[in-house]
Parts: sequence; C-alpha cells; structure tokens
Amino acid sequence: MSSTTARPRRIGARRPHRADRPLGAHRVSRRSVLLGAGGLAALAASGCGPQAGESTGDGPSRSIEHKYGTTEISGRPSRVVTVGLTEQDYVLALGVAPVGVREWFGGHDGALWPWARDALGDGALPEVLPVDELNFEQIGTLGADLILGVNSGLTEQEYTLLSEIAPTVAQPAGVADYGATWQEITRIVGTALDREDDAEALVADIEERFERVRADHPEFAEATGLLATSIDGDAFAYAEGPAPDFLVQLGLTLPEAAAGLFTDENRAPQQVSLERIEVLEADALLVGLYGAEDDSVLDETVFTRLDVAREGRVLAMPEMSDLNGALSFGSVLSLPYALEELPPRLAALLDGDPGTGPDAVS
Repeated sequence: MSSTTARPRRIGARRPHRADRPLGAHRVSRRSVLLGAGGLAALAASGCGPQAGESTGDGPSRSIEHKYGTTEISGRPSRVVTVGLTEQDYVLALGVAPVGVREWFGGHDGALWPWARDALGDGALPEVLPVDELNFEQIGTLGADLILGVNSGLTEQEYTLLSEIAPTVAQPAGVADYGATWQEITRIVGTALDREDDAEALVADIEERFERVRADHPEFAEATGLLATSIDGDAFAYAEGPAPDFLVQLGLTLPEAAAGLFTDENRAPQQVSLERIEVLEADALLVGLYGAEDDSVLDETVFTRLDVAREGRVLAMPEMSDLNGALSFGSVLSLPYALEELPPRLAALLDGDPGTGPDAVS
C-alpha cells in the first residue's frame, strides 16, 4: 500500500508551489560540521554516539501530543524511521542512527548530507524511503520501534497506518505542516528518544552560536536581508522558512518593499515579475539558483541594473551547494555549518566595498 503526500520542496511552505524548493541554500557547503564542545563531542563523550539495534526497555514512559492526538512511548527507541524531511539530522545529533530516512533532496548516500554523514561516523547507512510516496510495506520491513514525522505533512490516514507499524509522532498541532521550528523539532525528538537533556543542550549550544555571531557582527542589526530564488528564470521572494528565519536570527530585517508582498495570513513565497524586480532591493540579497545555469534572473538586464546587483551585494547559491542545503535543512546539524559559512559572506556583502565580494558558493 502506498499513499502520495504533497510536500513542499522548502520547509515551512503552506502548500505545494513552484517556489517550494529547498531554499537557501533550512535550510551549508560541506566541510565537516562540528557542533563544538556543547554538541556532538559532548554527546559522544557521554556515551551517546549513534547506535542502532540496541533498543532497551529502560526509561520512563512519556506522552507526546501532536496534530492527530497523543503518542505514548516507553524505553529508549533505537530502531528509528524518519518520514519527515529533516528528522534524520535530529536523531543523529541525539546519538541514534536511524534505520530508515525519507529522501528530500540532494541525492546523497543514505539521504544524508555531509554534516549528517559525519555524525553517523562508521554506522550503517539508513535505508532510503522515497519522498513522494509513503511506502508502508517498505517501512514495515525495517523493524521500527519509533516513527518520526515531526517535520512533515502527514495526513491523518497516513498517521493511522504508520501507527499500526510502530509508535508514530506526527507534526505538532497549531503550526503549519512542515512549519515546526528547529527548536521545537529538537525538543520533540529529544522527548521521543528519552534524551531531553541532550536536546536542551543542543538548543542552547546553537542559540549561543547565534548570539556570538550577532555580537561579532553588530552591522547585521542595521541591515536588511532578503532570501529569493531564481526558478527557471522566474524570481520568488520569501518571508519565512528556515533560510529567511536564519537571517532574522542573525539580526537582519526584511526590506520594507519585500515585506509588502506578504500578509499575516499569506506568508507563502511570492513571485516577483521583472516589472517589479526592484522589490528585491536589500542590503544583502541571497538567491537560490534552480533550473538551467543559463536561465537565471540574475542575468536579466533589469536585475543587473538594481543597486544590490551593481554594488556587489548579491550572493548566488546553487541548488545543490552545501550552503543552500544547510539553510534549507535548518537543523541542529546543518545550522552550525551555516553559522560558519554565511556570516563572513554577509559581512563582505555589507562592507560597502564592491571590490571585496564574498567567496563564491559551490
């Protein structure tokens, strides 16, 4: 049995749309990703390295509320299957190697981007589940003792069918599908795995990293920043999602003209025609590039005449680049990479000197 679930290609989008692509990059161009003293190193030192197949009945019972009710979990699950878009990163960050993960984008072995592969270490690669369909038979063969769909758009029927295989945690109630923040996902996964303290340590570590970047770059608080995409030559602007939220957490604000594209009720990506291309003006403009290399809005004459283009304040991010991937995932494993890679590039965009452009993203 299988069921097709429409899902955005960008986290946080309200509905399937051409612009619902992995943006940014939660959205990190991969070198190895290190969580630092408060992250994976601390987990490894405490004996929490990734493990699979060592399920234990030890541990308290706990209840997790979500969109479709309440899931009861006991013990420490170890055979974890993730059916959302990014939960594999959170499971690995909390010391468990998933046995099955849902492919989103990237085409990496095991559906693991480099930061997640680093966290897996020498562990066995998980089985890859297709993103467009939930294959319940395939999931049923994995011997799961926990299924996570926190960053997902699971339907109630899909949730019910998954719950017949193993305890299943669906997306949180009260937020849009695919709309949970990285902090929420971390804490929910931490509770599900009986690793709440480790989850809080990861959240605190990354929030401290954001604080350090803001302190090191006070100019960010005085600047506007905008995330956009060029999809087959068409431009789209974004107000929310992992990548735009990343800029906000660094202290930047959305330009007034771009903010006018959105309402409180409609935060979906907005297409920007060439006749209105000036709404992409910002102190720093990040553009995810999708489609043919020779079909980009960045090459349009009207775009090249914008101040942001003439003054060298545009950062182009190819779809499969690590930085685009890291910002699109926006996870506890990808954010540290993005926090190393993007701030120096933003500083170069904002320094007022077109001759000191940022390093290219590849």
